Amino acid sequence: MNYKTLLLFSILMTGLTACKLDKTQPYNAGNDKPCDPDSIYFNKDVMPIIQSSCAISGCHGGGSAEDGVDLTTYASIIETGKIEAYNTGGSDLYDVITETDLDKLMPPAPADPLSAEQIALIAAWINQGAKNNSCADCDDEVFTFSEAIGPMIEANCKGCHSGGAPSGGISLTNYDEIKIYATSGALMGVINHEIGYLPMPEGVPKLDACKISQLQKWLDDGVPNN
Repeated sequence: MNYKTLLLFSILMTGLTACKLDKTQPYNAGNDKPCDPDSIYFNKDVMPIIQSSCAISGCHGGGSAEDGVDLTTYASIIETGKIEAYNTGGSDLYDVITETDLDKLMPPAPADPLSAEQIALIAAWINQGAKNNSCADCDDEVFTFSEAIGPMIEANCKGCHSGGAPSGGISLTNYDEIKIYATSGALMGVINHEIGYLPMPEGVPKLDACKISQLQKWLDDGVPNN
């Protein structure tokens, strides 16, 4: 990986509801209770999708609020995304991510649309009350690419760094692409918010200590495709 590519990467990576909703806490408010497999959690399931695919500079985050829509916090997602708890049909955010008119679909081209799985998670979260809920399910003793690293990158990075025109020309959609930036040191630089790197994910708090530990252990293990 040449110096210009690494430098580029470091710069780039450097109401309305039918019921009462708690909109006072940040999305990553701490909660160490175990995750319920039948529940969808805002901090674990929903916010990573939104921050990676929607709450980015030039769109609905990073100081931008296209069409008055700011998707950087739980409160702003509920208010400007016009989320109606227990009702996907009455929620503007859900409407635009399932729009059949490609000119209205979000995220807009050339970005990839949300996957069916991502859409289903957002729908289930709304139908369960669109709560500002969180749980803890990270185990830093689990750090294989298939179980931890790949899903982590997909949830937190792939929205910007995929598709026909990935941000900065940097694509992070598979093991080989991720390995380039992992072995260069750039991935840990941006995720650890080190000096000289633009903090990532953009515009939101850094990944929690457990996830960062998983990444470091994977690196120390030689970045295996396991």
